[in-house]
Amino acid sequence: MWSALFPLGWGALVGALISRFAHPVLNVWLGAFAGLLLGVLWCVWQGARFELWLKQPFAQSLTRLRGPWRELGERAYRQLRLREQQASAQEQRLQDFLSAIQASPNGVVLLDDEGKIEWMNQTACDHLGLQMPRDLQQHIVHLVRAPAFTKYFAQDQHDQEIQIDTPGTSWGQSRHLSMHLHHYGQGKELMLTRDVTALVLADAMRRDFVANVSHEIRTPLTVLAGFVETLQSLPLDAAETARYLELMSVQASRMQTLVADLLTLSQLEGSPAPSAQELVELVPMLQQLESDAQSLSAVQAHKDVPVHRLVFEVPQVQHVQGSRHELFSAFSNLVSNAVRYTPEGGVIRVSVRLTPEGGMNFSVQDTGPGIAPEHLPRLSERFYRVDRSRSRETGGTGLGLAITKHVIQRHGGSLNIESQLGKGSTFSLYLPVSRVR
Repeated sequence: MWSALFPLGWGALVGALISRFAHPVLNVWLGAFAGLLLGVLWCVWQGARFELWLKQPFAQSLTRLRGPWRELGERAYRQLRLREQQASAQEQRLQDFLSAIQASPNGVVLLDDEGKIEWMNQTACDHLGLQMPRDLQQHIVHLVRAPAFTKYFAQDQHDQEIQIDTPGTSWGQSRHLSMHLHHYGQGKELMLTRDVTALVLADAMRRDFVANVSHEIRTPLTVLAGFVETLQSLPLDAAETARYLELMSVQASRMQTLVADLLTLSQLEGSPAPSAQELVELVPMLQQLESDAQSLSAVQAHKDVPVHRLVFEVPQVQHVQGSRHELFSAFSNLVSNAVRYTPEGGVIRVSVRLTPEGGMNFSVQDTGPGIAPEHLPRLSERFYRVDRSRSRETGGTGLGLAITKHVIQRHGGSLNIESQLGKGSTFSLYLPVSRVR
């Protein structure tokens, strides 16, 4: 407050000087006028400085101000700094909020009261095939052209979500999206998108699995029921009775094999990955596989000797780490499939080789009829068969390759299938270097 009297002090000093030279009657008025004039000029000068400071309000430039202007500047500067800090904090919170939405696995689209896009995260762009900022201020119905969504958007209430199909990331595949609109603000809407492709496929696989299991079990049960009714209602001699009982035993064995494979799949899916501490010797395992393949080759043809040429190469890998029981099951499935589907006189070659990076490839190559390219991606699906009648003739359950794929994936590896019609097939199991000793 005392700094406000600073220009009046200068005026009083000037007035005293004037009174020494001016008329005694006028000295008081001249001094007061001079003090007032200097005070006004000083205030104008400081006001001009304060105005310049407002254009660039730096703390260092406050030293140029004097009196009440400096105090006013300091208060204004504190308020500006407070406002800047609050704005910076709000901006940071906004950026954190947008970053969180960007990281969301769900798509988020903000629509104005006309249905035009105001903002969307990258997930929504991927789901709907849109692009920022190109598609901003575009009407959502013009960009998402699914008829179901157009009808859904036109409704007044959006209590339920809808599902639409959009083009997938690869040829022949489609993406299933769940979309839900939520009202907010003054007529604005928030649209959430969710990729439910995996859920839809899982549900379809569940339905197919139940249908296939029911079908696979119903067939032998029907045969067994027919044979039992025949034995109960017709007088048969010993030879006929023995024949029917043998056929019943075959069907019962088929159901037992199916149930065993289903239990194996269930155990694989519900148990932890096999430990890397167990050491599996491959040479004895391959010897057992060769013996089983020779027996199966002879039994399939109702002969006493194998009808295929079986070639088991000397393995380049002696030991691997994993579950012996699981690996033997996977290897055995590939070898037995090759024996079942290769005609008599065909060649089946089994090899265990090192890969360039130190992993292992177990491969089974046959000279069978081969498999058409459209069947290859689905061969490892449960109960998927290229030829159902042929599979039943050979005694397959349709679960062998599914079990094999589960086993090798549990060991960190992969299944690879190569085939050409009329030239045979090659099934390979890869184990990473971490499993190879």
